[in-house]
Amino acid sequence: MNIGVFIPIGNNGWLISTESPQYKPSFDLNKQVVQKAEQYGFDFALSMIKLRGFGGKSEFWDYNLESFTLMASLAAVTNRIKLFASTAVITLPPAIVARMATTIDSVAPGRFGINIVSGWQMAEYDQMGMWPGDDYFGYRYDYSSEYVHVLKELWQNGQCTFDGKHFTMKDCMMKPMPENKIEIVAAGQSPRGMEFAAQYADYNFVLGVGINTPTAYAAGNERLMEAAAKTGRDVGAYVLFMVIMDETDELAMAKWQKYKDGADISALAWMADQGSKDANADASSTAKSINLPEGAVNMNIGTIVGSYETVARMLDEAGAVAGTKGLMLTFDDFLIGLDQFGQHVQPLMKTRSNIQIAGE
Repeated sequence: MNIGVFIPIGNNGWLISTESPQYKPSFDLNKQVVQKAEQYGFDFALSMIKLRGFGGKSEFWDYNLESFTLMASLAAVTNRIKLFASTAVITLPPAIVARMATTIDSVAPGRFGINIVSGWQMAEYDQMGMWPGDDYFGYRYDYSSEYVHVLKELWQNGQCTFDGKHFTMKDCMMKPMPENKIEIVAAGQSPRGMEFAAQYADYNFVLGVGINTPTAYAAGNERLMEAAAKTGRDVGAYVLFMVIMDETDELAMAKWQKYKDGADISALAWMADQGSKDANADASSTAKSINLPEGAVNMNIGTIVGSYETVARMLDEAGAVAGTKGLMLTFDDFLIGLDQFGQHVQPLMKTRSNIQIAGE
């Protein structure tokens, strides 16, 4: 089973709390995170693209680096781990992104992929005058479909002529072409999002569900597999979990309670407001999923809290769900968390028992 890390390109990671570790993103921090992940045998690292945060006392995600330039820099200081950058599709033309990906593939041959972000938070784009209007909520996956079509044409042929509803390519040239496949990741949770992933992606992120309920996300995998069956393509699920651990269950739970007690109410309110902009969003969509009240302090992604033994057992359970090809992990404190995971949790996992730590 693949293991990846959702790197802290935004401040404070994925905990919307004034009591969680507070830090700003930097190249040095993310270099340490990704190099540690590589040392411990992680298979991939992914950075999101977020262009406006949620504010509040914690200034949650108000500080964010840019995904492609960060991953290009990390490509030059790593040797094995796969790197995924994210493109917000209404901000970067596909022909430019295709060339950027080809360039990074030259830096890190066979180790680069792209996460397609169709966009759910209007304020990110409206602040720059780039929001297409609220009708975009209804056609964003059609837009993304044409976007990926252009990417793949350029990568495969070095040329694209295309007359779509959203993009027009007139003998668009791009050489050199990448020497390796550029894998595509998506993260749609709604039926239309799953359909998009089934048609165009190699992997789709599925959100873990609840606290210490490692298999509760299975329905999301089922929806993805049903969509993939219709296209006849092999699309694996990468499942997102936060891991909070310590030497005992009690110590780990005390951390989790402290983070919840410090919930940044103002930032959570901003997130809820942005998530409500799409009046027609499906209940399973990303915007709706992250705004559920319980667990919202951690973006409402699935969370594993416990001792090293408890975490190892639950992650093995999560990885055994049908359709799962990997888990993408976040931590409350990334540097400490990676060491805890690599030294104490991973050796106990049946699904990771053959992983060798660099230097051993």
